[in-house]
Amino acid sequence: MNTPRIPTRLFGIIGYPLGHTMSPPLHNTMLEQQGLDGVFMAWPTTPESLGDFIAALRLLPISGLSVTLPHKEEVMKHLDHITDRAKVVGAVNTLFWRESEVVGDNTDLVGFVRPLREKGFTPQKALVLGAGGAARAVLAGLQEVGAGSIVLTNRSEDRARALGKEFRVDVVVWEDRTRVEADLIVNSTPLGMAGELVDSSPWPRESFSQGQVVYDLVYNPITTRFLAEAEQEGCITISGVAMFTGQAAEQFRLWTGQDMDLALADKLVARLIEG
Repeated sequence: MNTPRIPTRLFGIIGYPLGHTMSPPLHNTMLEQQGLDGVFMAWPTTPESLGDFIAALRLLPISGLSVTLPHKEEVMKHLDHITDRAKVVGAVNTLFWRESEVVGDNTDLVGFVRPLREKGFTPQKALVLGAGGAARAVLAGLQEVGAGSIVLTNRSEDRARALGKEFRVDVVVWEDRTRVEADLIVNSTPLGMAGELVDSSPWPRESFSQGQVVYDLVYNPITTRFLAEAEQEGCITISGVAMFTGQAAEQFRLWTGQDMDLALADKLVARLIEG
């Protein structure tokens, strides 16, 4: 009888609910490609059990952890150290070991700026749609790449003004968003994602301008209504797949010291989304 092989390193993702998360197939494919003896698992973790899980993390051979909703902020109180970029974003999506300390980082920022840097594009004026958790990484990323000016808008004006004040960016009311002459528009809202919102868009088609860069953080579907209409109006479009794989690649680097094959990652995620 053959004894099952036990991987020397464990990685995983915590959140609740996790649903059909793409992180395990993505990271497991990359571990195998790099010849690394490890496995990435999904661990559904309720808010009530988060503290116990992090305590167990310190005792188990877990080399790295991805953190998703609803734990990105709450997990911070259980950690030994939080990186500067996680402090700026105000949330943690990655845990890794630094000697005997559990460190919290945020790789969403790295993932967001990935396609902008690949295109060598620094916006003169960026308009960010939405003021939720995802917008924080977008604002921090835009400031990191040196955007000329940044304007924030959200259906809830109070929420937009609070976030705008924190990041020191301009704010416009949602109804006036199309008056902003931006060369980059970023959708950080859930409008357009698979499910009930798939036919929604945060932007009227007639307000796109040819040559604008239009970036949607939604990655399922790959081409949202927002991106499809932008493309038809002559815009340059960026799918949320680039951010998803970019943040995963930074996680992989923190955990293993190895670079993820981003071209392969993009193809794999697209295949998983398209079924």
